[in-house]
Amino acid sequence: MKIDAHHHLWDLSAVTYPWLMEKGITRFFGDPASIQRDYLLPEFRADAEAVGVGASVHIQVGAADPWAEAQWVQSVAEQFPDWPLVQVAFCDLTARDLDEHLDRLQTLPSVRGVRQIIGRAPGEDASTGTNALLKDPAFLAGLQQLGNRGLSFDLQLLPELMEQAADILAQALETQIALCHAGSPHDRTPQGLQSWADNLTALSSLPQVNCKLSGLGMFDHNWSADSVAPIISTCLSQFGADRCMFGSNFPVDSLTSTYGEVVSRYQDLIPSSNQDGVFHGTSKRFYRI
Repeated sequence: MKIDAHHHLWDLSAVTYPWLMEKGITRFFGDPASIQRDYLLPEFRADAEAVGVGASVHIQVGAADPWAEAQWVQSVAEQFPDWPLVQVAFCDLTARDLDEHLDRLQTLPSVRGVRQIIGRAPGEDASTGTNALLKDPAFLAGLQQLGNRGLSFDLQLLPELMEQAADILAQALETQIALCHAGSPHDRTPQGLQSWADNLTALSSLPQVNCKLSGLGMFDHNWSADSVAPIISTCLSQFGADRCMFGSNFPVDSLTSTYGEVVSRYQDLIPSSNQDGVFHGTSKRFYRI
């Protein structure tokens, strides 16, 4: 059974997503018009089951009210008990009342960890200021608190921030880390990929960091197995199959490919001896599915 370690769901009548519903704005990952609608588990599940996926991890996705989103995902998990669904919720690790937020999240049985995005894309990061989290002592303290509670952290950032992030993570070795989207290699030139690979070593050298092979279509809307082969190869070389996991990033990556295409491209690139780890073992262990 394959596990999808990175996807989203949304019910627009239950939870508000300001970024999703902005009309006429093209984002770095493409024009969101086709996904500005409900995307619920039965639709996701139909695509996933068709290629052997039988469990998944829901990742928070910018809700106006993150607690409402976490509660809604919990309700979905309860509504479909035959589909193993766990979640990574949002929490501001710099909040003064962090303990209260984490206490509340841990009342939800499906919660396995937290994501607070550090970097999305160069232009967007310049306006949001999320990169500044790495300089905030409260962020490190929050990361350490996650480890104390047995919660993981999903790390989304750009290659330019990897060395700085590694310095922080080295002080929170008890906190298990999932690097989203292979570290977002946004510059796909040979020079850009080499710089990404060099920076990636700062994270792969930390034993608690795992790598998601996901979201590779966000910065290359015409991606193919050949175009991402160097990325997959580098991740497997640096992390090993026992620290890499597959994620579809659906429905965001539905803007650039079908679910079946995402899975088949990864299967073509990942050696058969590594596929059990990438498609099942790592995510099962990491997210306790």
